[in-house]
Amino acid sequence: MNELKGLIYKSTGSWYSVKTDDGVFWKARIKGKLKIDEEISSTNPIAVGDKVVFEEEDAENKVGTIKTIERRNNYIVRVSPHNKNQKHIVAANLDAALVMATIAEPRTSLGFVDRFLITAEAYHIPAIIVINKIDLLKEKHRLILEKWRQIYEGAGYEMYAIVAKEPDTIRPLQERLKDKTTLFSGHSGVGKSTLINQLMPGINLKTQEVSDWSGKGQHTTTFAEMFDLPDGGCIIDTPGVKEFGLIDFEKEELSQYFPEMRAVMSDCRFNNCLHINEPGCAVKQAVADKKISEDRYISYVTILDSIETKW
Repeated sequence: MNELKGLIYKSTGSWYSVKTDDGVFWKARIKGKLKIDEEISSTNPIAVGDKVVFEEEDAENKVGTIKTIERRNNYIVRVSPHNKNQKHIVAANLDAALVMATIAEPRTSLGFVDRFLITAEAYHIPAIIVINKIDLLKEKHRLILEKWRQIYEGAGYEMYAIVAKEPDTIRPLQERLKDKTTLFSGHSGVGKSTLINQLMPGINLKTQEVSDWSGKGQHTTTFAEMFDLPDGGCIIDTPGVKEFGLIDFEKEELSQYFPEMRAVMSDCRFNNCLHINEPGCAVKQAVADKKISEDRYISYVTILDSIETKW
């Protein structure tokens, strides 16, 4: 049987859409034992972005059997939608992870953004923050946008403020995504599908308006899916996630995933400092000196409290 190499573009449960090196799409599934280089306990053995080797099963109808997953450069996980104690691999082999947020209609919480950023940090994936619908901002919202810019750019993150419906506002972001594989994430209703439609004219992803009565968007995507950008590179669209729940995080390691804390924590008096009420804490001093944003510190404490202590 002929063996082919390909890239996973979509998973719909037991079947996968695989694009071969010559640009042909095959439908493939797993049969029997799958060879995986690394042991990751997750609810899905194969993720979008995985490079796989598969055998022809039915060449005429382009159906194959996946035999091997090649070693991943990286991957990003979230809590499984079906079991909060298990991981679900969202995507693999990423150059960047983009979180889309809005300050109005609907309002994205800093906590959601921070949990996404922490997860990206933990899996060594550069993160990009995109704030959409800036045309809807009133004066009080503009002050919030400016504050967010100070917080996140101050921590070393890239941030883009855009109006997804207006092509001129997304050009710098378009340039950033060129020739890269980027994961897109964000609550439903923030305009993710609208942005993807702008980046890829003709794709016509289904968009849904924010429902008036709740201010929350409706879910529009069910499975993660990869799309080719016209000028090179790919984007991976993910289902509208309610929460990027952290999994397998230890309290002691959380501060390492806040770059601005990581920069000063070696000056803490104690090696195992949790930056709460320990004496000689460099992180708390940096917050007092306004070198670390108080909002980010509050976010850190809130997330720290949510991590269950393992005995």
